[in-house]
Amino acid sequence: MKKIFIAFLSFTATLGVHAQNKEIVLETKNSALVYVVKDNQKVYQAYLGQKLNQSSDYAKVGGPQKEAYIGAGMEDFFEPAIRVVHADGNPSLDLRVSDQRINKEGNITTASITLKDPKYPTQVVLHFQSFFNEDVIKTWTEIRNGEKGTITLYNYASSMLHFSAPSYWLSQFDGDYMTEMRMKESKLTTGIKTMDSKLGSRAHMYRTPVFYLSLGNLSTEKTGELIAGTLGWSGNFQSSFEIDQANNLRVINGINPYASDYKLAAGQTFVTPEFIFTHTLNGKGQATRNLHDWARNYGVLDGTKPRMTLLNNWEATHMDFNQDILVELFDGAKKLGVDLFLLDDGWFGNKYPRDADKTALGDWQTDKKKLPSGIGYLVKQAETKGLKFGIWLEPEMISPKSELYEKHPDWILKLPNREESLSRHQLVLDLVNPKVQDFVFKVVDDLMKENPNIAFIKWDCNRPMTNTYSPYLKTNQSNTYVDYTKSLYKVLERLRTKYPHLPVMLCAGGGGRTDYGALKYFTEFWPSDNTDGFERIFIQWGYLNFFPALTVSSHITSMGKQPIKFRTDVAMMGKMGYDIRVNKMTAEEIEFSNQAVETYKKLSDVIWFGDLYRLISPYEEPRAVLMYADKNKDKAVVFNYILNYRRKEYLSKVKLDGLDANKKYKIEEVNLMRGTKSALAENGKVYSGDFLMKVGLNLAPGKVQAVSSSIIELTAQ
Repeated sequence: MKKIFIAFLSFTATLGVHAQNKEIVLETKNSALVYVVKDNQKVYQAYLGQKLNQSSDYAKVGGPQKEAYIGAGMEDFFEPAIRVVHADGNPSLDLRVSDQRINKEGNITTASITLKDPKYPTQVVLHFQSFFNEDVIKTWTEIRNGEKGTITLYNYASSMLHFSAPSYWLSQFDGDYMTEMRMKESKLTTGIKTMDSKLGSRAHMYRTPVFYLSLGNLSTEKTGELIAGTLGWSGNFQSSFEIDQANNLRVINGINPYASDYKLAAGQTFVTPEFIFTHTLNGKGQATRNLHDWARNYGVLDGTKPRMTLLNNWEATHMDFNQDILVELFDGAKKLGVDLFLLDDGWFGNKYPRDADKTALGDWQTDKKKLPSGIGYLVKQAETKGLKFGIWLEPEMISPKSELYEKHPDWILKLPNREESLSRHQLVLDLVNPKVQDFVFKVVDDLMKENPNIAFIKWDCNRPMTNTYSPYLKTNQSNTYVDYTKSLYKVLERLRTKYPHLPVMLCAGGGGRTDYGALKYFTEFWPSDNTDGFERIFIQWGYLNFFPALTVSSHITSMGKQPIKFRTDVAMMGKMGYDIRVNKMTAEEIEFSNQAVETYKKLSDVIWFGDLYRLISPYEEPRAVLMYADKNKDKAVVFNYILNYRRKEYLSKVKLDGLDANKKYKIEEVNLMRGTKSALAENGKVYSGDFLMKVGLNLAPGKVQAVSSSIIELTAQ
């Protein structure tokens, strides 16, 4: 019998507690997790595997059983899920079951298991939530201090999962600024493998809190048993994978406890972030599709609604502009045919104008010299040209050369008796301070009240934390990292209460915040400041494993030496936009781009809301091929990118996926430059879905050129 996965809450809404064996059976449509409560009232994970047809069979599974959420200081020898020091100094936690509950409402089933220490009034509540149609699970934990004094939390995981398999393979996604989301795969060995972040803000610059865990053998796109997991937390995170002496694996996910011994006062409750995961026997591709479906419906702000195409002014002007120059740029946006013009950094500051990146962060007044008529004038001018208007903000940061710094030096994260530690000439505001939270909220609220027709905000966060010390927390500094992120969410919650559907891009310097804790407040994120078309294939390929296309902002710029068509085709695999000097483009490039925007709008529903199939990986061949197919299997779009192609290198036909074998599909290459004909032999012809999935298309016809691309539209006849 294959033993895997933590599955979960029954899609038939059953949480059975069998009187004889005290079993708690949690099921999804494909998998099951069984807990057993023994005579000592401790809860153990007894089974992780495919759902059995007869629930009574779970009692017959047998095998090793692991405590569901292990407290430190008792009998266990390995990494705990939770470590607590009680108010009297006792460093142990003994968790016994006191209650369990379940509730089903439509597609979602929720359950909780309450654990108590028999000697201390400390409670731990394990929460579970299943999403029937998406086959995705969330877990999180509540820790309640019922003692009369303060307790200290040293570890406080969102989840603990146990696995038993012959071997384990980890697929992680690491990198650096401009080299984000590079996939690395390795076999786990005895001991602990840890992935983490200690950056505070912009916490995901080096690695994103996502992974695949393959059980038995390394999974492929279409084969293999695995879970895909991700933590919804925008701050420091930690994922640990520990194999014991008997080859059992425990996986712990949550906030990084580094420098974060959390003081929990009497009567308070600590709620961990959500760990989100899916299980499948059908490889990474199915796991991706499960997560994408869940994200659009539950994980991303307005995930089922369309997005806008935009032109950003950054590459065209940087901070050197005035209102007349910006109004002229509106004409460029109109030529491209995009929906929105986005004004980037440099529009604010008067005493210390934002003419370079060394001043004015925190002084969010319109620069009267650059923009004498104000933001409202730009909004109206954009509207006269049929455009919406958006604006850039970085409200969590402050420049030492600013009026805000002069007025509130106590609002900054800064160690006493140490020199200030600048990064990008800026410091981080002490967002833990409620007054700072009010200030950040007011920055956005005032801007929107004065300019209610602003249609888009780009929210940036360009540096991690250093010299991290909160003047507001004083002697309670170990709460700083955690409370900063929780405070950010408080601000975002307030903003979303007042502006529930305002589109906001989560930037964070590119790849610095890529998680579902933040994306519930944002419509999309900025994957990387590296917009070179060649590099972006790898970056976007990585993010699309865990995040749907409509969240992955993909802009055409002049970075890189690839033709405009290649750069455009790459951007189309995600949420396309522009950051380019339109006045430097040729008439032919402008004409092509205008038609590309129209083509993208025609295809966008399939790209944004369809199922993703990764067909050829750039990690395995000198090309990348992926496709989206709509839920009805009536339409599909194939993206084909030839990379560093060597002379006489053979590229085989590409077998498609996600089609209806019994339907007929017309093949048409789209997004061609004017006067260019398709080299695709199948162009304009009709083939069955069966043929396309078993025989495939020759996507490298004729003389193959390095750094070239094609987009093929399939339409059921």
